Amino acid sequence: MREKDGNGTGEVQKGEDGSKGELKPTFEAACYPDGSLTYPPHPVGPGGEAPVDTVDLSGYTAEVVTWTTSTATPPGVREPNTLAIVEFDVDGEPVRAIGQVTDEDEVAIGDEVEPVYAEELRDPDAGIREPASQSWDGYRFRPVE
Repeated sequence: MREKDGNGTGEVQKGEDGSKGELKPTFEAACYPDGSLTYPPHPVGPGGEAPVDTVDLSGYTAEVVTWTTSTATPPGVREPNTLAIVEFDVDGEPVRAIGQVTDEDEVAIGDEVEPVYAEELRDPDAGIREPASQSWDGYRFRPVE
């Protein structure tokens, strides 16, 4: 059984006995009354209406639409840094996201990838912001073998 955590950033895994386990971060897209999806979620969708639900993209695979490798990255971001724009198919409705590709993997257009959680997408001590001022975790994309 799953329940949302108190701040909406993840789900708390619950055991069969009802005890709470580890926090599992979510990768949520917003669902709108017209059936469209957006990532990241927006307060108003393409049709001008508020979202009615969310879908956790971490349970889906996606297809690489395009990718690039940056060799001039901001402080704290790995160099080189491969980024991909990917498209998820959620019950026939497309939704795109951009993100880093896992360290050891290369991708090509058309590759199937899966989102994998990373505790740190960048080094919080190397940025210009205070480390506590934002979250540094998120998802990267790993090719599906």
